[in-house]
Amino acid sequence: MQEKICCFVGYGEIPADRLDYVKRELEREIGAALDHGYRTYITNFDTDTDMLFARLVNGWREQYPDIFLEVILHPKHCERFSRAQWELLSKSTALKVLCEECRQDYPLHVTRYLVEQSRRTIAIYDGRDDRDTLYAMDYARTMERELHIINI
Repeated sequence: MQEKICCFVGYGEIPADRLDYVKRELEREIGAALDHGYRTYITNFDTDTDMLFARLVNGWREQYPDIFLEVILHPKHCERFSRAQWELLSKSTALKVLCEECRQDYPLHVTRYLVEQSRRTIAIYDGRDDRDTLYAMDYARTMERELHIINI
C-alpha cells in the first residue's frame, strides 16, 4: 500500500481578489487530508502559490508534529529567493534538488514526480489553457490519484 502522500500543483499568481478564498480552500483541503491520515506533503518551491501551500502545511505542525514536508528545488531558482523564502524553506523536512540536466523539462519532471509519489493531488485551476496544471490534473487522473481541484 502506497504511503499517504499529498502533493500540490498550481500556477503562480493568484488574483488579489481571490487570495483569501484560495487560502481558505487550501486550509480546508490540507485539513481534510490530515483528517484522512495524510502526513506527508510535497510541492514545488517555485511560485508564490507553492510557497503559500508550504506555509499553510507548516501552520499545522503544532497540532500535527509528525507532518513531513518535502519541497522540490531547481538550483537556478534559489538565486532569487528572499530572506523570508529561505526561512520558509528551512522549515521543510526534506529538500529535493533537481539536477542541471533536468532544466529544459523542469516543469514536466516536477509534475511527474509530484503525482507519481502521491495518492492525493490538490490543484489550483482557473479554467485557462495552462499546460502545466492541465498536465498535472490529467496525469493524476491517469494514475488514478485522488484529485481535489480548487477552482478560481
